[in-house]
Amino acid sequence: MLGSFLFVAQAQPNGLERAKAAQNAVTDVLLGIRGVVGTAAGVDAQGEAAVLILVADEGAGRGLPRQLNGVPVSVIVTGEIFALREADAASFAKPAAGATKIDPKKRFARPVPIGVSTGNGNVGSPCSAGTIGARVKDAAGNVYALSNNHVYALENSAPIQSPIHQPGPYDTGCIVSDNNVIASLTAYVTIDFSGGDNTVDAAIAGSNITLVGNATPSNGYGTPKSTVVAAAVGQAVQKYGRTTSLTKGQVVGINATINVGYSSGTARFVDQIVILGTKPFSKAGDSGSLIVTNPERQPVGLLFAGSSNGYTFANRIDSVLTAFGVSVDGE
Repeated sequence: MLGSFLFVAQAQPNGLERAKAAQNAVTDVLLGIRGVVGTAAGVDAQGEAAVLILVADEGAGRGLPRQLNGVPVSVIVTGEIFALREADAASFAKPAAGATKIDPKKRFARPVPIGVSTGNGNVGSPCSAGTIGARVKDAAGNVYALSNNHVYALENSAPIQSPIHQPGPYDTGCIVSDNNVIASLTAYVTIDFSGGDNTVDAAIAGSNITLVGNATPSNGYGTPKSTVVAAAVGQAVQKYGRTTSLTKGQVVGINATINVGYSSGTARFVDQIVILGTKPFSKAGDSGSLIVTNPERQPVGLLFAGSSNGYTFANRIDSVLTAFGVSVDGE
């Protein structure tokens, strides 16, 4: 049975549906062009609804159309897109001696906050870390920690019931301790690396309220709302993550189709959200962060990828919650 949650839609710029239709009609052709890494619907520099073509470098943008079916085209140099797990550490960062600043990479007292370091602690698994996105619950009241597949299920490779740690093993120098277990892997949506369409990179791990809390550390945005909202172009958003803590940005693209690089290969994702901040909205290790509106704290997306030029990409949160039949355990 699907978990119950409210879904609120927001107004979109005039002409955006037409831009989405034009984008959908040409995406497969555009992604066949060397250097094109994605498409989306958004607005151009003049504020008009536009098809966004995402490219790896300036050279890839040369020769691309500036209009599609009467809709303006905006070429954006995002750089290559890749999943944002911190992995395979040769060394690890330690807080400065005597530091009192809140460090999302450290071990937290239980119940742990959301937005902090986590990862799969199965012995022999890759040493990595991502972010606890949210505490979610199903219709029966069972509680889970939410993050990405590539954080908790290690790109489809981790066994169900493998231990989930806080902090993630990357942040303990790859030393695995049972004292850090907060959950066990319950389910994940398989990532298709064969060329098929993916919509979410997500996993849940069974836990309880004595081990996992539902608010960020005190320097974050607090407790997310339970009511989710649709991403909208121009929407102000924020997130709290393991690497960059609290950051703020804006949705600049929706309906995105992107090619994302993983350790296991490249995966195509559809119906994604594109976000840009005034400073990097996310970095490696922020994968799994919950993206919420600013200042309302309504969930919008689940962060999973970024680009070399500072763009962030997220799954629609309603798609994530529906996949597991859960809702955000928030206010």
